[in-house]
Amino acid sequence: MPLDPSTMLTLSVALAAAAALYLAIEWRSIREPSLLFWSAGFATITVGSTLALLRSSGFLFIGIWFANGLLVIAHFLFLLGVARFTQTRLSRGWALMFIAWLAMLLVPDGPTWSKVMLLVNSLLVALSTLRASFLLRPHGKSLSVGAVQLRYVLLAHGVFYVAKALTAVIPGTLIDLAALRGAIIQISLVEGVMAIMLIALSMTGTERYRREKQIAHLAARDPLTALFNRRALEMQAPRLLEDVSLTRPGALLLIDIDNFKLVNDLYGHTAGDRLLVALSEMIRSVLPDDALVARLGGDEFVALLSNASNERVISLGNALREQFQQTASQTFATPEPVTLSIGADLFDQPPASLAALIEQGDAALYASKRGGRNSIRLVDRTL
Repeated sequence: MPLDPSTMLTLSVALAAAAALYLAIEWRSIREPSLLFWSAGFATITVGSTLALLRSSGFLFIGIWFANGLLVIAHFLFLLGVARFTQTRLSRGWALMFIAWLAMLLVPDGPTWSKVMLLVNSLLVALSTLRASFLLRPHGKSLSVGAVQLRYVLLAHGVFYVAKALTAVIPGTLIDLAALRGAIIQISLVEGVMAIMLIALSMTGTERYRREKQIAHLAARDPLTALFNRRALEMQAPRLLEDVSLTRPGALLLIDIDNFKLVNDLYGHTAGDRLLVALSEMIRSVLPDDALVARLGGDEFVALLSNASNERVISLGNALREQFQQTASQTFATPEPVTLSIGADLFDQPPASLAALIEQGDAALYASKRGGRNSIRLVDRTL
């Protein structure tokens, strides 16, 4: 089958429709708005390419102005999807694009009509595409392979449309939109088919990577407090423990709520959950940013500190204990005070295992419980 303009447009229709359908199915499964915008963009290209076929039957208004206007809209939808993906707000000035395209209706028929139409259409498409590529810059964050690929595909696509616009101002260039004649139009049809395939693949890869990353994040987190769970703690702890030395001691804090059952019995489990969330937020605010914090289960939490000292551990533990006691006493009236018991272990040699370290912390925690609760007990194993 010869690759004439009608064949290339038909191929564009088929590929864009397939991309729109696939992205719509993906959107239904994960409800990510960027996928919906991208699916709508490919659906718009499907309609536009179908209408472009009508120009050979003499329907020039629908086949040229309307069809190319849909191409502008499709690329703007791609931009909206990228903006949603990167959590960027676009200015209202982008509405001027559509006003500029409406102004093309005022261009009189003549030998320059096709060139003006091609010039404006190409610049509007390039504007949306290059802006989308710009939004996908790393901005200090690492991007997935799919996002990087999408960035460069959009960049190449936008640069092509800039070059396409420049051909419209070169004297003697043959551009006939009605008959789809001219070298740049032929090249554009081929580039359009390739761009549809590459952009669609990049978009699906981008969202798939982010979805997998979100799933991994959720698997490592406690669903109530968003702290690390025990499994994630076991994976993260070795890196911190390996850095422990005589000059950089480490510390483990086991944190347990005293009389937590009273809150659940008197106020319900929802109130107990709120108290656990409040404690997790206190731990984040009181302990240093590089502390590794996890919820072991129930009302028990653990924190691993680097570059610790006896005085620092006692100070942090007491600050956390006093802040929690104040919040709990103001929120819940109970027969016995709801407080914190903390068992701490200070060490300057990497432990045999995380489990062994937690077991040592347990001993300090139960010493705190037996000593009357609402206290911190520290075992100093440094030399």
